[in-house]
Amino acid sequence: MEEEKIEAAREPLLATKQERPKKNKYALGCGVLASMTTILMGYHVAVMSGAQKYMQEDLGITDTQIEILSGVINVYSLAGSLAAGCTSDWIGRRATIILASIIFFVGAVIMSFATNFAILMTGRFVAGMAMGYALMIAPVYTSEISPASMRGFLSSLPEVFINSGVLLSYVSNLAFSGFPINLGWRLMFGIAAIPPAFFACGVLFMPESPRWLVMKGRLGEARSVLVKTSDSPEEAEARLQDIKEAVGIPLEINGDVVEVPKTEKNEENVWKDMFIRSTPAVKRIIATVLILQFFQQASGIDSVVLYTPRVLEKAGLKTDTQLLGATILIGVAKVGSILVATFTSDRLGRRFLFLVSVGGMIISLIVLGLGIEIIEWTHEEDFSWVGVVCILAAVAFVMSFSIGLGPLAWVYSSEILPLRIRGQGASLGTAMNRIISGVVTMTFISLYQAITVAGSFFLYAGIAAMSWVFIYFCLPETKGRSLEDIEVLFAK
Repeated sequence: MEEEKIEAAREPLLATKQERPKKNKYALGCGVLASMTTILMGYHVAVMSGAQKYMQEDLGITDTQIEILSGVINVYSLAGSLAAGCTSDWIGRRATIILASIIFFVGAVIMSFATNFAILMTGRFVAGMAMGYALMIAPVYTSEISPASMRGFLSSLPEVFINSGVLLSYVSNLAFSGFPINLGWRLMFGIAAIPPAFFACGVLFMPESPRWLVMKGRLGEARSVLVKTSDSPEEAEARLQDIKEAVGIPLEINGDVVEVPKTEKNEENVWKDMFIRSTPAVKRIIATVLILQFFQQASGIDSVVLYTPRVLEKAGLKTDTQLLGATILIGVAKVGSILVATFTSDRLGRRFLFLVSVGGMIISLIVLGLGIEIIEWTHEEDFSWVGVVCILAAVAFVMSFSIGLGPLAWVYSSEILPLRIRGQGASLGTAMNRIISGVVTMTFISLYQAITVAGSFFLYAGIAAMSWVFIYFCLPETKGRSLEDIEVLFAK
């Protein structure tokens, strides 16, 4: 009987989806506020691109130390991403976002006043902790607050803001490049201490995630949030019933505050649910999240983001203004193209955008590698047509990444994880992402010194090709499905 009631509640939801309801402005506002914290993640990762030259001149830092500083922030973010799962389940999704903003502020201040390599490493560690928190919690919150009709759109927002942060860091590099060497790079880092205060204040006006509220037995508050963030009252009720069922609360219990059954799944055994006593569907989901996050970073995006000036220098650009200006062009292309995924993933589907994205990455990496190789063969020192081809290929690469693999890896990972393991599962996926990003960025200079810059891009192209095969054969479409129905999809 209860199943019939749930299905009856879902029927209007399906009709609502087919009618393409207008965007829910309240859910949109919540998603934007939650995702804005990730601006600082993109900024802290990419600001090293233009700051590294001045840091070397001011503090006498070596290429090896630059490699470490550039990439180690991703490794440090592991601590934040792994802690974020437990923290978000303990204090809530909203409070976790505020905590990330506070840590970002501290990290920016430390780096701006650093006088040696050790203090810089400390600042990178603190900022890395904040990155881990932001990278994990923003997609989880937005996926949990979103109605199914716009979940892809809202869950893409963190990646939009990450890339906006990358672009802002490039602008900062250019804006402060004319300052005295000992001041310019400090301003590049220090200006990142300003936004966290505004972000933290804005988050105070957001509601808590309805799924977290149900996990705590606060059904009245959860129902109120769902009504505001759903396309119809019927959808709100269907979402509430789905969440109650996933948490283990009997469907007939409807009080404002109820006791959540103290089953093993609600205690400290989530990791056992993921790996020891998990179903085949859950095992497939965990494997999919880990492999997808591996490929997102192993295809070399952070090498292009962090070392763009060095790559463009190989293409014939020489002056700081030329290098930083071309870097900004790439940043603008990256931010602009990510909007394609943001506005079309709920219409075109995840699989289609994934395959188009990775296909474009493969082609552009091969062209970029060939262009660099031609320059090496011909010993061309001045900017030429080959340099133009290299710049266009770099732009095409970041655009291809940004229309699919970049944002949708996070969307897909957050939406396929079942509620009972979502916090820890998202933390695990984020940890994989950051480990691979750290390895890629900390080895790029050494890699291209060993196998040439062109060889490095050919290697990344090969990895991207493997990811295309994985996506084609292993990723089912999740567009339009409720979060609670996706586990059934992976059971098939």
